[in-house]
Amino acid sequence: MLFNSYIFVFLFLPMSLIGYFTLNKFKKYSLAKIFLIGMSFWFYGYFNPWYLIIMLASIIVNYVLSNKMLKTENNSLRKIMLIVGIVFNIGILFYFKYYDFFFSNINSAFGTDFTMKNLVLPLGISFFTFQQLSYVIDSYKKTVPVYNFFDYSLFVTFFPQLVAGPIVLHSEIVPQFADKSKKKPIADNFAKGLMSFSFGMAKKVLIADTLGRIVNWGFNNISMLSSTTAVLVMFSYTLQLYFDFSGYCDTATGIAYMFNIKLPMNFNSPYRATTILDFWDRWHITLTRFFKNYVYFPLGGSKKGKVRTYINVFIVFVVSGIWHGANWTFIIWGMIHGLFSVFTRIFKKYIDKIPKIINWVVTFAFVNLAWVIFRAKDVTQVRQFYYKLFKETTGPIPDELLEAFALPEIKLVERLYGLQYPNITLWILLAFVAFCFFASVFMKNTNERINKFKPTVIGCIVTAFLLAYTIVSLSGISTFLYFNF
Repeated sequence: MLFNSYIFVFLFLPMSLIGYFTLNKFKKYSLAKIFLIGMSFWFYGYFNPWYLIIMLASIIVNYVLSNKMLKTENNSLRKIMLIVGIVFNIGILFYFKYYDFFFSNINSAFGTDFTMKNLVLPLGISFFTFQQLSYVIDSYKKTVPVYNFFDYSLFVTFFPQLVAGPIVLHSEIVPQFADKSKKKPIADNFAKGLMSFSFGMAKKVLIADTLGRIVNWGFNNISMLSSTTAVLVMFSYTLQLYFDFSGYCDTATGIAYMFNIKLPMNFNSPYRATTILDFWDRWHITLTRFFKNYVYFPLGGSKKGKVRTYINVFIVFVVSGIWHGANWTFIIWGMIHGLFSVFTRIFKKYIDKIPKIINWVVTFAFVNLAWVIFRAKDVTQVRQFYYKLFKETTGPIPDELLEAFALPEIKLVERLYGLQYPNITLWILLAFVAFCFFASVFMKNTNERINKFKPTVIGCIVTAFLLAYTIVSLSGISTFLYFNF
């Protein structure tokens, strides 16, 4: 089920809130958790009920293994169970996400004829698998308490963060659901949640999906691009990805606040970053934390000399690229981020002396160029796009792109006031992209607004307007981009 759908807004979310708080009001605390788990299963299996079998099997196996490790003192047995847990979780990811990619490359390299399975990737499998993998590893270290099955299941399935993060730790979720002060509706939290939800929905539906019109046309018609249009398409994708992912994080945060649950920050205005290291401290924060704790540190972190540190950093980014998808474009994207991160670490003392504005320009330009690789369907398309970007001549924005961008609201204004198409569309497009850039860099992000939240009449009007406008615009429903990962 999608946040940006009528069934979620008008049926699922109200039912979830009313049912959960009603059961808690009558002190049916365990039943309230079971109810929320059941609603989360409905949310996850809405489009494909078969996904539930995969997720339920994953929950049961990981819970049993973790419990056994927590209760046994036999170190050898615990190590065996840890290996089983890691192989099980990575195996699930490999089978559903990388099987075809791996064996198609084997076929190409060695002339074999492995049959492709053409599996449909279950939504959010990377997120709930990594979340449970962290729990399994922590259980081996005995740094987690013994939870009952329902507490563990709710930690995994809580629907706001189920399919696209954040990747939460047990210590960030389970104690909050056990806190009796959070068992009844809290007006302040609900107001924060509604504001965050409205802002997130607006970012996704009104901004990211609109920018997506430009991006989709551009990558589907690379042969028609001039260098000018290629810059516009690249820049639009940079902003689309920002508002799409930021929108999901805001929406998930807002829904969780309605349940009096605070999710960890996952997105902190990354386009303000002045170095690539700063960027990764701001973008997908919980994924960066996961790789740091469960890949970088086990590899030795920075404790085995500079060369080994640089190798470890590079490995982490390659793994990050692989995590994002079964395509060479993601691997290359991870590699170049790794190389730039290593370069930044090596020359950090010199880079720190450069004016911040220059460092920001370099970082932002690099991120833009790298997103082209991330968006392209294959390496050939990357080459084609870069050729248009750097070797093609400048030129006007094609009418076909303007037509793809032209929203019903724009066409209505043109008809009402007799304005000439496509001139007005071009100026609206440029103004829209400029506003999106300004908002992504200079305006307060939603977390900053929540931290200083005070109910005001203006804030109420803005929230109501954004929510209403977004709901009216839901006819063109699209999934969040990170659902694909």
